[in-house]
Amino acid sequence: MRKKAGSEVSQARPHSSQPASQAAPTARPAGATVADFHEGSQVAEMIDRATHAGLARLTLGLSPAALMGSWADWAVHLAMSPGKQMHLVEEAVRKQSRLRQYAMRCATSQDDAPACIEPLPQDRRFRADAWNKPPFNLIYQNFLLNQQWWHKATTGIPGVTRQHENAVSFAARQVLDMFAPSNFLPTNPELIERTVNEGGKNLYRGFLNFIEDYERVVAQRPPAGAEAFRVGENLATTPGRVVYRNRLIELLQYAPTTEKVRPEPVLIVPAWIMKYYILDLSEQNSLVRWLTDQGFTVFMISWKNPDNRDRDLGMEDYRELGVMAALDAVEDISGSNKIHATGYCLGGTLLTIAAAAMARDGDDRLASISLLAAQADFTEAGEIMLFTNESQVAFLEDMMWEKGYLDAKQMAGAFQILRSNDLIWSQILRVYLMGERHPMNDLMAWNSDATRMPYRMHSEYLHKLFLENELATGKYEVADRPVALTDIRAPIFSVGTETDHVAPWRSVHKIHLLTDTDVTFALTSGGHNAGIVSEPGHPRRHYRVAKTLHGDPYLDAETWAEKAEMKDGSWWREWGEWLGSHSGKPVSPPSLGSERYAPICDAPGAYVLQN
Repeated sequence: MRKKAGSEVSQARPHSSQPASQAAPTARPAGATVADFHEGSQVAEMIDRATHAGLARLTLGLSPAALMGSWADWAVHLAMSPGKQMHLVEEAVRKQSRLRQYAMRCATSQDDAPACIEPLPQDRRFRADAWNKPPFNLIYQNFLLNQQWWHKATTGIPGVTRQHENAVSFAARQVLDMFAPSNFLPTNPELIERTVNEGGKNLYRGFLNFIEDYERVVAQRPPAGAEAFRVGENLATTPGRVVYRNRLIELLQYAPTTEKVRPEPVLIVPAWIMKYYILDLSEQNSLVRWLTDQGFTVFMISWKNPDNRDRDLGMEDYRELGVMAALDAVEDISGSNKIHATGYCLGGTLLTIAAAAMARDGDDRLASISLLAAQADFTEAGEIMLFTNESQVAFLEDMMWEKGYLDAKQMAGAFQILRSNDLIWSQILRVYLMGERHPMNDLMAWNSDATRMPYRMHSEYLHKLFLENELATGKYEVADRPVALTDIRAPIFSVGTETDHVAPWRSVHKIHLLTDTDVTFALTSGGHNAGIVSEPGHPRRHYRVAKTLHGDPYLDAETWAEKAEMKDGSWWREWGEWLGSHSGKPVSPPSLGSERYAPICDAPGAYVLQN
């Protein structure tokens, strides 16, 4: 018999970033009692944690020690590499020579002189024709040459660890992007032209935009335009009921829209770093509504937004009170012992852990597993790894310890830094200098409705998955026993997105290496959120897809991308057909709730409304 997940959270377990087996004994001063010693060490620890937490508020959560360690590693090895230094001097002279030659060609040629360096494909700052006219062409060419030189100066130095090299290179890019000529009125021809044509009105509008945004931040109000989007009114409006609630989740069951439904229901496990309704936005781009229209019974987990009372909730609590409790309810309500489980982002990682534990324990309720932008191997987890080492994690833990959770603003700030060009500097240029505001849409409104993460869960997540990569190496323990992804036999549909900075698609693709089952992998255009919310009819969408059967030879990510079939449109249709191929013949839909799981209230429920 399967062990049913209870509605109460497991007892809080003591947590330390250092395993108990590795804790070194500490000498006690002569004459001091055990109580004195422990009281003194606790006071010292609290002082250190409070100091680090206060410092974290000034550094946006970045550890000065981690940054200094990266810089010192780079600087010392560069100082000991005279050959590299000579090469960098030669590069600087060569680039200045190229710039002078370009300037002479521009001064003497009637036609446009070819640029001496082109921006990277993703760099859209200098695409306008105005940048090709003097003196702005020289300004931006000099900037790009300088940017290229710094890339060479911060990479390829023997002896520097890969993480430190990436961190220093990343930091150099951030400083350079801060001083890019596109960010300033005197050196941006597009901005000059706009200001002249409007007589400075754009700057006045931008100043008003800045004042409005500042007031909203101080008052802790959502960004301008978000008031037009309200959960339950024009967001998360798919009809349904909350059929189960515990201290961590509400389980939503959605009303059927077809006379017959597939006998296997779909359970969606979203990440608790986000509100679930990204998968139930407006009526036209709701994945939930689309699934019900395809004849599936859909259940959705809605996570509680934790506060300081939930500081001791851990990964095992999220598995037991989240995935396992939901599976028990879905099985009881639907009457089916086969369930299509779907996990998005961190929810997909949790679902993978749960599926491995279920396979280990002989629980075969999963008819299929769908993983949307979800990682199981964290060795190539993207630029977020720049902030993930022992020093940074310890600093982050002290910051969370003070409040008992990781604040949503701190998480949002980290993701903004990773894409500073798109999310910081281009926004400042457009909103505060050009005086333009893009109209708020449903996805932008959802993005501003962020959540928190409990201290203990996030600490375990960083240590066990990011630092130790325990899940991919067979060391992750569930109920004091390790789980192995190779035990999973349910077929898998995995989705990666081309421009994902949170779960890079090459990292997501590693599910092929980690499991011994059939894997259908789809790579869709877009990023971590927009690539998943890619409804049929969405313009300019495409995806690649290929199926790898158990026993087929492995293809690395690049080879897979070359051989996979390219298709136009939304990957949703491909996924819907795949789910249908692993489902039984349609039957009458189940009722909303059951005798054991009586409906509590209407969707979207109460937890999603928590601030």
